[in-house]
Amino acid sequence: MATQALYLKWRPLAFDDFIGQEHVVRTLLGAIRQGRIRHAYLFSGPRGTGKTTTARLLAKAVNCVHPDITRHPCNECAYCIAVNDGRFLDVIEIDAASHTGVDDVRELRDKIAFAPSEGRYKVYIIDEVHRFSGAAFDALLKTLEEPPDHAIFILATTEIDKVPATIKSRCLPFEFRRFPLREVVGRLRQICQEEGISIDDRALELIARQGTGSMRDSISLLDQIVADPTEHISFELAQAILGAASSQYVIELVKAILSNDAAYGLDMINSAVDNGADPRYFGRQVIEYMRSLLLIQMGNPNLVTASDEMLQAMSEQAQMIGRGALLKSIRAFNAAIADLRGGWQPQLPLELALVESTRPVVEEEPIAEPAPRRTESRPPSRPPSKPPTIETAWTDHVPEKRKTGPLVSIAMIEAKWPSFLEVAHRNPRLKAFIEWWRGYRVEESFLILQTDNKMLRQKMEQAENLQLIEKAAHQVFGEGIQVRIELLDDDAGAGNKRLPQDYVNDELLMYGVNELGGELSVPDEEDQ
Repeated sequence: MATQALYLKWRPLAFDDFIGQEHVVRTLLGAIRQGRIRHAYLFSGPRGTGKTTTARLLAKAVNCVHPDITRHPCNECAYCIAVNDGRFLDVIEIDAASHTGVDDVRELRDKIAFAPSEGRYKVYIIDEVHRFSGAAFDALLKTLEEPPDHAIFILATTEIDKVPATIKSRCLPFEFRRFPLREVVGRLRQICQEEGISIDDRALELIARQGTGSMRDSISLLDQIVADPTEHISFELAQAILGAASSQYVIELVKAILSNDAAYGLDMINSAVDNGADPRYFGRQVIEYMRSLLLIQMGNPNLVTASDEMLQAMSEQAQMIGRGALLKSIRAFNAAIADLRGGWQPQLPLELALVESTRPVVEEEPIAEPAPRRTESRPPSRPPSKPPTIETAWTDHVPEKRKTGPLVSIAMIEAKWPSFLEVAHRNPRLKAFIEWWRGYRVEESFLILQTDNKMLRQKMEQAENLQLIEKAAHQVFGEGIQVRIELLDDDAGAGNKRLPQDYVNDELLMYGVNELGGELSVPDEEDQ
């Protein structure tokens, strides 16, 4: 015959046996003794905090027939015994996770009109009620608004936010909280004494910590460790079975962070994992240890649960690390635990957290300045405030201050103009401007682009766009050339036409234009 699990065997059968949740038990006992029973209750809280157990105790208490009302539930009358054995017809437990549809609630609503078979009340315990669909909640709402006098609903959920406000407003709410560590340890010690199990106190505390405030989870972990009730359970055995790392690995890892020795810290992480430590729980141990250092720094050593020798060592370490560095390490390892849900290399998030923790906190490393493309002397540029984008990468080497460059030859501009258009066309932003260029002229070291669109001129004169144009000009015409934008009048285009090729090839003519400041009047085609 299968042996009953410890968490089922030690489930409380009376309110006096219930440990913790005093705010819930006190209110319910007062209501039972005064006969002020509500038609609907809503129990919310984390798993393993006693919601279903309390619902069963309440179901027994309202149907108990013991003459002394202060002893309800008595666990002696026929009704209490039937509920304990799971054969009381008027206590109906429904798992909302497997009965999510509206038809299930409608069937429940049809049956609720019938009077109780045995007791005074029909008690419906709906577990994980947040799993109901929207239509199912709507159907349940009608029943909660006009319930029969003999019906009591007890809704239990671990996700209260998913329960509609209309349901919450028609129930008496109770919030169940995680059990304090000392209460979990006390309950585990009581179970071990009753079961004849020999176990170290440190092992009990380890189990309670890994249960994270859930009584059911903690008792299940104890059940997992107890393979042979006659065998003594040491702290080391509990660590090995639960996958917890030796506290020495945690201490050494924190020492590596304090000494900024990432190599030694990586050795400690991998040694702990190689020796069977669960990476997720190891990370939690590190966080808990560093949290203790933070509490000591803040002047609250009384909140740290540790031996006198360990407390002394923590106090020394707390003086060796700055507040900012400690907070940064706690955040890094806390984020690493969230990333430990999967992955082929489970300790990798912990290793990354260690590397982040051992970097100097002097905040940011300097950003390397890009090497100049030319050998010419330039003033140093300031580091970029953000990584260059596809567009701004064009301009990361353009000097902030303009310099007077060499004189620009219009013959050179005319000869290389198609290449300039091709280079400018490659940039998405300049591509939109090219079709609005109506001509060009030169003035000393300036290439003056002409347009008759006032709005486009304003956009092209923006610093980032002008730098993009100059960048393209540097690639084609050489460094030093500068660009300016000029707005043409409606009838100004006639004097700014491109020169015919035979004009460009005339060296004497070009000398007069470029060197002596002469002007050319290009006749219209119809005049030639």
